[in-house]
Amino acid sequence: MIPKIGHQHLLAPECLAYLQALEQAGFEGDIEKQYGSRLAVATDNSVYQQLPQGVLFPKHHQDVQLMTALANEKRFQAITFSARGGGTGTNGQSLTPGLVVDLSRHMNRVLEVNAEEGWVRVETGVVKDQLNDALRPHGLFFSPDLSTSNRATVGGMINTDASGQGSLVYGKTSDHILGLRSVLVDGTEIDTLPIPLAEAETLAAGEGTVAKLYRQILASCRDKRQAVLDKFPPLNRFLTGYDLKHALNDDQTEVDASRLLAGSEGSLAIITEAKLNTTVIPKHRALVNVKYDSFESALRNAPVMVKADALSVETIDSRVLNLAKEDIVWHSVKELITDVPGKELLGINIVEFADHSADDQQAKLQALRVQLDKLIADEQGGVIGYQVTEDLASINRIYGMRKKAVGLLGAAKGRKKPIAFAEDTCVPPENLADFIMEFRQLLDDHQLNYGMFGHVDAGVLHVRPALDMCDPEQEVLLRKISDQVVALTAKYGGLMWGEHGKGYRSEYSPAFFGDELWGELRKIKSAFDPFNRLNPGKICTPFESDAQLVSVDATKRGFYDRQIPVKVRDSFTQTVDCNGNGLCFNYDLTSPMCPSMKITKDRRHSPKGRAGLVREWLRLAENEGVDVLALEQQTQRGGLSIKHLVDKVGNTWRKSQGEYDYAHEVMEAMKGCLACKACTSQCPIKVDVPTFRARFMNLYHTRYLRPARDYLVANIEKALPLMAKFPGFINFFLKQAWVKFLTKKTVGFVDAPLISTPTLKQSMHGHAALGYELSDLQAIPEAQRGEYLLVVQDPFTTYYDADVVRDLLLLIEKLGYKPVLLPFKPNGKPQHVKGFLTAFAKTAKDSAEFLQQVYELGMPMVGVDPSLVMTYRDEYVHALGEARGDFEVMLFQEWFLKTQPEPPKPTVELSKQPAYKLFGHCTEKTALPTSDSDWQKIFELFGIPLANQPVGCCGMAGTYGHEAPNYDNSKGIYELSWQDPIKDNPTEAVLATGYSCRSQVKRFDGFKPKHPVQALLALYQ
Repeated sequence: MIPKIGHQHLLAPECLAYLQALEQAGFEGDIEKQYGSRLAVATDNSVYQQLPQGVLFPKHHQDVQLMTALANEKRFQAITFSARGGGTGTNGQSLTPGLVVDLSRHMNRVLEVNAEEGWVRVETGVVKDQLNDALRPHGLFFSPDLSTSNRATVGGMINTDASGQGSLVYGKTSDHILGLRSVLVDGTEIDTLPIPLAEAETLAAGEGTVAKLYRQILASCRDKRQAVLDKFPPLNRFLTGYDLKHALNDDQTEVDASRLLAGSEGSLAIITEAKLNTTVIPKHRALVNVKYDSFESALRNAPVMVKADALSVETIDSRVLNLAKEDIVWHSVKELITDVPGKELLGINIVEFADHSADDQQAKLQALRVQLDKLIADEQGGVIGYQVTEDLASINRIYGMRKKAVGLLGAAKGRKKPIAFAEDTCVPPENLADFIMEFRQLLDDHQLNYGMFGHVDAGVLHVRPALDMCDPEQEVLLRKISDQVVALTAKYGGLMWGEHGKGYRSEYSPAFFGDELWGELRKIKSAFDPFNRLNPGKICTPFESDAQLVSVDATKRGFYDRQIPVKVRDSFTQTVDCNGNGLCFNYDLTSPMCPSMKITKDRRHSPKGRAGLVREWLRLAENEGVDVLALEQQTQRGGLSIKHLVDKVGNTWRKSQGEYDYAHEVMEAMKGCLACKACTSQCPIKVDVPTFRARFMNLYHTRYLRPARDYLVANIEKALPLMAKFPGFINFFLKQAWVKFLTKKTVGFVDAPLISTPTLKQSMHGHAALGYELSDLQAIPEAQRGEYLLVVQDPFTTYYDADVVRDLLLLIEKLGYKPVLLPFKPNGKPQHVKGFLTAFAKTAKDSAEFLQQVYELGMPMVGVDPSLVMTYRDEYVHALGEARGDFEVMLFQEWFLKTQPEPPKPTVELSKQPAYKLFGHCTEKTALPTSDSDWQKIFELFGIPLANQPVGCCGMAGTYGHEAPNYDNSKGIYELSWQDPIKDNPTEAVLATGYSCRSQVKRFDGFKPKHPVQALLALYQ
């Protein structure tokens, strides 16, 4: 039995008192002080871990004023705050032992778009891609482009002065700020925008907080201007944090305090609104993928690319490229970055052109083509080939690959993982190649693996050495390398932090600024935050304060992870390996990952959040002396003693009375998961929530009783064949209002589906496809087996959606094959979803043995429902290992394209067929990334068009949507992604491959979409 784990890291009394007072004062946002909520923001994409006292989610600007004004009271002056956006920082910028202020949940609105004047006003919790979606209809976009654009917030971009690709043309975030609305630590509201120097002097001559700020701004930025100009290198990326140089314009006629806030990492004020300038979207774009025989060649040839008047030049080395090739993302770009026959591709430069004139762009492209052709012919510069792409969708796919490749570095096999800690150095571009060669030598001397990529046009390098942070010696090595990189960067006239901020690297700041200017930074900090309460220890500390900067040596995730035994870490690698890259926070509603995060906006209900919760649970269980793996083995032996049952009843009763167990927090997050498995392929680290979720639920219920609906779900595959013998009788009762009421109240199940009538056997009565047993298949002469196609049944389509299976059998006949409906064998997916792992293993073993016997007969097998078919390929492997065998169950489209049967001539008029739209199943789309295009190819062969409809999860996910506690979220997820596209298409044109998807549409929009095979069969009616 797993132990009860009591309260961990209780809140400090003064913090608890503050949060209670804040609630009483009328704070309208969310206040979260649960351990799980705090854990969810205790990490980012860095190596560090810092547990906050609580998390505040303000609803509006006034909430931020309220919380800071309250904290200004004498009794609460020990309270500190750290603003947080998307939580994608690579240096722990937003991590804090105080209170996290997360603006992304509620303060995420685009407030005003002025297309004529070219600006937009937003709340700072808005995601960058969300902002561009709002600007696109106006022909505008917010141009700073970063790899985390689908989850990074504008506030985060401002606070790190983010730039990314194309910065030579588009600049940094600070170059686009027209004005900011912020709240100081004492609750004072301040609006900052460029103002005439005379006005700034007038403000400085006044009284109060704002006057104090402008006096210090003038003293540090105007009076020390020559020292500033002499010290800071003339780099595109500049020196993030308290931009003393640009707070005054070049001719010193304007003062812009926003320039000090940009890059300040929330250490000066909490920025709530931003007015930003926008850029007209270029009408013409082109991408040239230049291929090289080495990474060094790509680096040294990059200046030639920059001189081609390109928007940007991005370099990727072979390691990053190969990681992308091993991921599903490569399917989208493999035709755009092909290998060069007889040459080894070891580096690429991605050169982008963006113009408003087609003639101008073509002239640039042609000039570069001529230059590249000459280099290839002369075997110069290491250039071995190139490809030009002018299709916008293809360009976006290439950048999508490049962006995901950043995260893929963290998916390296083994205990050493590439990590971010010295990965955004910036040197003058002309020094970059020499700098990188010396950087590589430094890493090679330590015998480290690493991948490199970067913005070579701006002299920025991204490199992530592979270290095992659970090894204390490797942690010491991190410090050593960090110090060496600082020295190396200074040697080449560069900066340690080109675009990812300082965070825990702030300790290096004094050396880069020098004593005089470092003192000026501290004076500015004193003016804004005299008592060091905003993100303390980051960037700098107040002048004449004894407060210390945070250190590279601060506590890291590895400190906690190493408390988990190695064998447990290796077994739960899908949990422990999460590096916090945050792709699961993706804003895009058409992205299948992660539906529960999208609807709740709760970081706990994300792959990252769930992985962190389980990691901590494993650590705490070990501290309680529990061998988790041994306990799992015990559960596999089954059996339940009377004492154990009595204990579970008692534990469950105490839970109902409010007894705390950290495992309850973990369980809440696990129950919210739809088990859609999108994370297993969409996450760069392959965080597999359904797998560790099932394992946790299995162990959780060694201590606590299961709800009745878990048993209903787990046994549905056994019950359905019996229920299908009396469909009319069963359906009569299921339709009764009192039965629905009792089912909801006693079992917690809603909208129970009806058994198909007629049943599959009734509708196919007498058909040759039915009635086969294994012995009948074995009796088929080997020479004739190629004529057959076997259909593997699943419980949902066979018993709830029988017409789909019937139509599949009939379509197989139309294609000239003999269909065979295999005897029904439970798949076990429902058992796995509910964590009945012992029962699932038995079900999987029985089904696998049968399917293996059939497979050895040499006749192909196809399944209908994607989720169930994928279970054979994934969960069966986890449960059975080699005992699974090598049988293969394909989906129809896989079999069709592999076999390529000749479709017969349709008997209906093709021009009268609907303009079909395919609403793909999320598990299918993520596990089989070519699925949508495969269906399009098949429909084209039949002579009818099919378009893919971009959608995320439908919100049903097996039985998830039928469980009463999930109903609201299930409906909400459907409304987020499916509802509008469904209404925008004629009902007869909607196709869906998933049973769950079809039943969800029927539930909320009143009609059942066809399966694609039904649309194909309709051609022969």
